Amino acid sequence: MSSIVKKAERMLQIEQLLLSYPRGLTAAEIARRLGVHRSTIGRYFPDLPKHIYIDEEDGGRWKVDRTAYLLSLRLTLNEAMAVHLATRLLATRLERQNPHAASALRKLATALERLAPRISAHLYLSADDMDDSRRYQDPNFIRSLEVLTLAWAEQREVRVWYRKKGGQIGEYLFSPYYIEPYAVGQAVHTIGYCEPPGALRTFKVERIERIELTAQYYTIPADFDVRELLRHAWGIWYTDAEPVEVVLKFQPRVARRVGETRWHRTEQVSVLEDGSLLWRAQIAEPTEMLPWIRGWGADVEVLAPDWLRERMKEETEKLHHLYCED
Repeated sequence: MSSIVKKAERMLQIEQLLLSYPRGLTAAEIARRLGVHRSTIGRYFPDLPKHIYIDEEDGGRWKVDRTAYLLSLRLTLNEAMAVHLATRLLATRLERQNPHAASALRKLATALERLAPRISAHLYLSADDMDDSRRYQDPNFIRSLEVLTLAWAEQREVRVWYRKKGGQIGEYLFSPYYIEPYAVGQAVHTIGYCEPPGALRTFKVERIERIELTAQYYTIPADFDVRELLRHAWGIWYTDAEPVEVVLKFQPRVARRVGETRWHRTEQVSVLEDGSLLWRAQIAEPTEMLPWIRGWGADVEVLAPDWLRERMKEETEKLHHLYCED
């Protein structure tokens, strides 16, 4: 093997090794893992890609700048279509301008120009939608999402100044475990460990007033499973309490439409003799379902739980007063 080929392989090994260690490694640690002398590792540094750097403020640890690292990705036609469908949802459900999403879509569109020109053209259109100047421009949201993304990738804590529902600003030390889009509210949420109160919390990214990356690292617990956490959630709301059974009755004229979609992973449906559809599911926080239930108007009746049925009755009375009384 020539020295040039050997050097290229060694540099690739260093890059792959550093990608596996978000906190970085010292030159001695890299040399030990690769079975070479520390001085040998030092000679490779000048020729390594620019996204590999030495963090002098962190003991001279070698690290990968994950915001500059370019992924190499190859997709089949059907995989590209899956990405197209996902990005259309992104473009239509999140109203904020997002230059990162637009850039990613244009790269994918360029890659598909020869293989699937029609799909490519629509990806370009989706990209134009995502950075259209007529969209709501929120630089603070973009920066918050950027910092959270880096913190999640490197497992570093962030200090967050968060606007609560009452308008007060609270300061927290936050370890992001997950970032989740929320189509119902056209928003993005992050779930993680929060101090105070020393427990799992969810932040709406749009309500973050200020965010700073810290030098403190964290470890996501091995038993954290976001699928299990959100198993009974209608969208993003979860609870430690037992889920509540929600039972709805849909009128015959919408029964087929309701039955065409699986609205929740725990749902069970059955068609009654009169053609109506009985829908039931185990929901963590049924209040989160209210906008969806309201959307069906008089074509749905809440059968359970009782408090949700009463809530809908009260809202119906308010609507009656609003539209039917002078």
